[in-house]
Amino acid sequence: MKVRRYRRSDLESVRELHHVCLTQVGLAPGDGVYYEDDFPRIEEIYFADRGDFLVGEVAGGRIVAMGGIRRAGPEIAEMCRMRVHPEFQRRGFGDRMVAELERRAVELGYARLCGDTTLNQPAALELYRKYGWHEVRREQRGGCVVIYGEKNLFSDTPTMAK
Repeated sequence: MKVRRYRRSDLESVRELHHVCLTQVGLAPGDGVYYEDDFPRIEEIYFADRGDFLVGEVAGGRIVAMGGIRRAGPEIAEMCRMRVHPEFQRRGFGDRMVAELERRAVELGYARLCGDTTLNQPAALELYRKYGWHEVRREQRGGCVVIYGEKNLFSDTPTMAK
C-alpha cells in the first residue's frame, strides 16, 4: 500500500470507503455517531488548519485506507477518519496509517493525539491499544458506546481498557 496526501479527486472514493467501513460495524446516518460533513471541506478543515488527511492506495490506484489529523488545540490533534476497507483488513494497513498519522502529528508540532471510536469497532480499539492509546472516558450516544482516547506522542502511556 502506498500512503499519500488526499487530493480533491479522491472525494468520492473516500466517501465510499467511509460508508463501507461504517456499515460493516453497524453504524448508519442519523445514529448520533455517524457523520460526514467534513468530507466536502477536507482542505479547509484539515490542511488549512495545521492538519493532514492521508489515503492508502493499492495497485491500480484503489483507495483502501484513510485517516486524518485535525487541530484540536495548540498542542493537541484529533486523529479521525481511520478506515481500512474490509477486504484489506488484517494486512497491516491500519498500522501503517496510524504510524504515518502519528509521524505527521509530530512534524506538525503536536504533543498529544486524541480521538474516539465505538465498542462496535473492536479492530479499531485493538489498533489504538497496540499504539499506546489510553481511554479517557466513555459516553452513550445513539445506542452506541463511544470510547474517547488519547496518546502522548513523547512518552509511553497505559493502553485503552478492554
